[in-house]
Amino acid sequence: MTLKARAFLLLFVALPLLSACGGNWGWHVVDPRDARGQANLSFMLSGFWATISLSLATMLLSVVLGLGVAMLGMARYRVARWTNRIYVELFRSIPILVMILWVFYGLPVVLDIRLDVFVAAMLAIAICDSAFEAEIFRAGIQSVEQGQREAAMALGLTPWQRMRFVILPQAIRRVLPPIANQFIYVVKMSSLASVIGYQELTRKTNELVVTVFRPLELYTILILEYLVLILAISFAVRWLEKKMGADQGVRRVG
Repeated sequence: MTLKARAFLLLFVALPLLSACGGNWGWHVVDPRDARGQANLSFMLSGFWATISLSLATMLLSVVLGLGVAMLGMARYRVARWTNRIYVELFRSIPILVMILWVFYGLPVVLDIRLDVFVAAMLAIAICDSAFEAEIFRAGIQSVEQGQREAAMALGLTPWQRMRFVILPQAIRRVLPPIANQFIYVVKMSSLASVIGYQELTRKTNELVVTVFRPLELYTILILEYLVLILAISFAVRWLEKKMGADQGVRRVG
């Protein structure tokens, strides 16, 4: 069963329960048994892939930036370490909504360029999130035992080879759970891209609200949409953790 089918199934089960609550509510506008309700639900769910594509692109850029910034923080040169600290402290202090607005409206003025809403949202969210990714990677790399580093040095590996073949593979398994949490965070923060017109789940719902004037019902469905999406991501992450052995330490302790 596809995720979209599961979402419709969840809505089909939840709506009768909500309808039984009474009050002046119009659940018919999102009732999958009604033609109008089906049309409204399809319109809302049409922003699903926009949310996923933005989240995936943002997360990929964020991880690359975060890893690069983390490496600066462990460099021998003081300038590199100071660059790491300034980057992390600056961008994790800026609200993502403010960053999205500045990148979309301010960066084109500063650089004399034109930015698509997708690119602007991706850059803004990735830059802010990469500050947290950098700290996650730094903690993961530093958690690798000193004996592993010494063994790699004894084998005659260069610093790059030690990082590439010995330290990073172990660090990645350790940081997978917090990085997965950051991905869930990025998925939720992607809703802020609606303020600059990006057609993701929240934007689609906002457009429907001003058409049918049923904010309670529509935003309730929006919550269910994100719930289904986040649960699916959580399930996939747990499966990936088992495949990569990221939970071995937990199983040994248990």
